Amino acid sequence: MIQVKEIIKYYGPNRAIENISLSVEKGEILGILGPNGAGKSTLFRILCGYIPATSGEVHIDGMDVFRDSLQVRRLIGYMPESVPLYTDMRVIEYLDYRARLKDIPRNLRKQRLELVMEQCSIGDVRRRIIGQLSKGYRQRVGLAAALVHNPPLLILDEPTIGLDPNQIRDIRQLIKSLAGEHTVLLASHILPEVENTCSRVTIIDKGKVVAMDSTANLRTKYLGDWRSLYLEVKGDIKKVLQMLEKITKPEKIHYPEDGPKLCLTIENEAGEDFREKVFQAVCSAGAVILEMRPMKNSLEDVFVRLTAQSDETAAAGAEDNQN
Repeated sequence: MIQVKEIIKYYGPNRAIENISLSVEKGEILGILGPNGAGKSTLFRILCGYIPATSGEVHIDGMDVFRDSLQVRRLIGYMPESVPLYTDMRVIEYLDYRARLKDIPRNLRKQRLELVMEQCSIGDVRRRIIGQLSKGYRQRVGLAAALVHNPPLLILDEPTIGLDPNQIRDIRQLIKSLAGEHTVLLASHILPEVENTCSRVTIIDKGKVVAMDSTANLRTKYLGDWRSLYLEVKGDIKKVLQMLEKITKPEKIHYPEDGPKLCLTIENEAGEDFREKVFQAVCSAGAVILEMRPMKNSLEDVFVRLTAQSDETAAAGAEDNQN
């Protein structure tokens, strides 16, 4: 569905995107992650044909985004982070206006409007002025506008920002239900949302792709399956800590306070299953394990590790230049 090959984008002397390449299959939900200023919104605008790339190629459904811009735009439903709404219009008027812009035939327009209002749970505010709606409702109106012409490709930039937990869950289920019939690109700072919704994830930092894979493969590759354990121990706490320090570094042992019962987490950089070693260490200290369970690594851990590494590298380079 989407083929991006070595696109570069400059804003004046500043390079916003550097040699990004990626491919998205039809019906796939791909998450795009990155810190603020990483280049996510710039990438989306290039894919939508709103701005040109400085160099590189972008094809959507076999068509060149730059040469066949009008045809490509008909395939896309785009919801930017800051949704541009006409706040003096009623919800139904605005959606009807967007439907006419998308050339939806008059005999099908009412049916489409009813469907997207139901999907986005805004039927109860259809007669309300958009400017009088809460931020959450305005977000849902923006999503409905992106869906109104039933596009094969949806590009959603922070679609759940400003929504409450119940609304986030509803929108997440809606996005997941669109997979297969629609291809979805989703950017969000709510990492559990991306992890629960997307089949694959692309992490962008400083305009570059630093990782791209399924969330499970990313966790295994960068963190390992057994990177940390949660322990609840009863006994001589000092002895327990001394024995644990023999199998891992002291700074990798985290505990809130000493007491007759110790709750702690232990990290293992090697990523191996080290439960047996921990069990033997606690027993050697004459203590009892009340609970021991693996702490499952999350997409957030991967994200922090990759973007933090990039920051450290940049800082080291700046220091070298000063020297």
